[in-house]
Amino acid sequence: MALIHSLEKNGNFLFKYRGQIPVLLFISSIPVVLSTNYSFLIGKPNLELVLLISCISVSMLGQIVRAIAIGTSNKHTSGRNTKEQVAEALNTQGIYSTVRHPLYLGNYFMWLGIVLFTFSIWFVIAFSLFFWLYYERIMFAEERFLERKFGENYLNWSLKVPAFMPSFKNYQKTNIPFSLKTILRREYSGVTATIIGFLYVDIVRNWNIYEKFHFDNMHLFILILALLISLILRSLKHYTKVLHEEDRS
Repeated sequence: MALIHSLEKNGNFLFKYRGQIPVLLFISSIPVVLSTNYSFLIGKPNLELVLLISCISVSMLGQIVRAIAIGTSNKHTSGRNTKEQVAEALNTQGIYSTVRHPLYLGNYFMWLGIVLFTFSIWFVIAFSLFFWLYYERIMFAEERFLERKFGENYLNWSLKVPAFMPSFKNYQKTNIPFSLKTILRREYSGVTATIIGFLYVDIVRNWNIYEKFHFDNMHLFILILALLISLILRSLKHYTKVLHEEDRS
């Protein structure tokens, strides 16, 4: 098999299972957190709070990038498909005029915030390398699909827009209005998973520092609130038409 076909095949395979990455992160973070020295945090609640806010801000940046991309997409572009590449229209305006894969860029920052919260520089480096190797193949397969689907239109756009590092020199305003309903309908699970990720790292780190399980009322309140909001939005999506939109995926 030619290398180009091998890369595309691997990319399509990884595309199907990209949703499992958070599980891998959760598992791999256990030995990282348990082997990291957190003595610099003991007795310094203000420092811990500043670091927490900084890490949350990184994850929020990722969610904002995803929200902009998803909130200005129509029903004919790729959505949350998990089995194969799907697209009936090509996004080239708005955020897609600055970067070809804004959703993957958003994913990186969302997960990077959680990884940074382990306070292990080696884990950050390892995660970044893993993310690039994994998603490089997914992006390759996706772009092969789009090239076959849209031909010259795709090639002309891709030559002007970087794959992963945004550039605003060719920015074009989108004619699709931003939809908050789309964000509420499609992003609640990702936000909930991010919140659980931060709680998870904090609990494992407390086990490392104090050598005992520590799950306080604040942890419980945040977890219940996140799950409750997620359940409400999921119910509205599947059992009502409150979040339904005719022209959105």
